[in-house]
Amino acid sequence: MCNVLRSSRALGALMSFPSPLVVFVLMCALAVSTRAWSADAAISPDKAEFGGQCAEGLAEGKHVMTDCSVNWKDKDGKVYCFSSDAAKAAFLKTPAESLERARAFIAASNVDSTEKAMENYDSNDAEKLVDGSIKSKLKANDNLFPIEDALTGDQLKLAYDGIDFTRTLEGYGYFPDVKFHDPKDANKKYLIDFWVVPKNGALTIAETRIYQSPQQVDGAWRSVARQPVPWWWIPASEHPGKMAEKRGWEVMSAVEENALKDVGSDGVYKLKDDKTGQTLDLKFINAHQPVRKLDNGEYFACTDFRAAGTKDQIYDVDFWVKEKDGKMVVDQVRVHKVPELKNGQWVQVPRYSFKDLGNSNVVP
Repeated sequence: MCNVLRSSRALGALMSFPSPLVVFVLMCALAVSTRAWSADAAISPDKAEFGGQCAEGLAEGKHVMTDCSVNWKDKDGKVYCFSSDAAKAAFLKTPAESLERARAFIAASNVDSTEKAMENYDSNDAEKLVDGSIKSKLKANDNLFPIEDALTGDQLKLAYDGIDFTRTLEGYGYFPDVKFHDPKDANKKYLIDFWVVPKNGALTIAETRIYQSPQQVDGAWRSVARQPVPWWWIPASEHPGKMAEKRGWEVMSAVEENALKDVGSDGVYKLKDDKTGQTLDLKFINAHQPVRKLDNGEYFACTDFRAAGTKDQIYDVDFWVKEKDGKMVVDQVRVHKVPELKNGQWVQVPRYSFKDLGNSNVVP
């Protein structure tokens, strides 16, 4: 009888019935409408949050895959899957708190996967890898180690003095510090960081960065740390742990990982200028603080890139980073400052201010 509301003609006819019957039919129609509104629409698990895993399971500290036949869409349009109606009901009792627990658990799981892989190695393994890689390059380059100075563009060839020490950050990798010197002047010393991570069942070198370089101080050569320091020097402990609220250095590591992933074999990062449409050939220098968190929950980090083939044309490139399935991913990249020649000197000219992006807070 509820089908009586399917047409305006039927509705008009309904009004001629006694009022108790009208009330009954209207209530029936409302129930049907409510059921249709609350029904779970079919969705592919790979299009849902957490890759289709049960959100309530994650909140309880478990990985449970689903077919996403039971799901829930929040006010922002994000879809969450559940293994059963009971799991969905439990989650929706306190959705904000449950979601926070789910995010914290999966974030810890992502770090745990690297941490678990690191159990198969130690700092000695990382040092053997780096030492072997360096010696291979020495053999091919007249016993000198070739490296491009990311900051200046200079092509350096350095003498190898050995590994100084190795720092370990659980869940992030190993960081051997390696000593080199200028073959023409042994007093000009360098300290170069190697970032080593487990990947596909083996250790691999993810990045090489000059940490200290020689500068003249009071007439003598001193090794001076460059600023800003690499993100891996920021955590005070080798056991940084996991926190629901991301820390600045974690965002910086995600930005650098993204930039390095897209670098070609020639070390060039190709970026389409969002304003001019021009493809820029850039060399990564570093990410720097402060990292900011916008009101929409995204993080905002600044980096420096040098135009390939130049020494002093520096771009400031901004990365927007968001958390997806507990992992930090780059969502947007924009050119913030461009090098322009002013009075015979290259200077950075901003296109916008971070204040133009809305309210934000500095991330410690």
